[in-house]
Amino acid sequence: MPAKYGGKRSKMDALIDEGTFNPNSEKVRDPKFRGSEFFDPHDAVQVKYEMLRRVSVDNVSVTDASDEYGVSRPTYYQAKANFDATGIAGLVPAKPGPRGPHKIDDEVLAFLQARLVPGEPVHARDLAKLVRNELDIALHPRTIERVLKKTIR
Repeated sequence: MPAKYGGKRSKMDALIDEGTFNPNSEKVRDPKFRGSEFFDPHDAVQVKYEMLRRVSVDNVSVTDASDEYGVSRPTYYQAKANFDATGIAGLVPAKPGPRGPHKIDDEVLAFLQARLVPGEPVHARDLAKLVRNELDIALHPRTIERVLKKTIR
């Protein structure tokens, strides 16, 4: 594996930053991934793609392929479904964590929007106090700013 990727940061750093680092690289037993500059067991997308290719092109069983690449059979089937649905982009692991503000449902959003004055700036701190007092929900002012910014567009 080259020490630098793109001349600025290492490939390992890039994989970690992009969320495609394979933390179980030691479980990949395919010989292609040992001592090769092209095949990198730390690259989760490449490992999953090669696993899918082994089953569909080389006719290796799902059990053998998943064992060879250090993943479970359900992981294989999930990768296959994601690949079939969206191509190689489906092999990129989803980022963990919440996808949005979970405390702001339709009721809270309507409450916030009802208190906006057209042409006036958003006073998120005041809105946070109102939400806390009237709905008994603690929201950070920045959360309010973000959700209103998305809805005002």
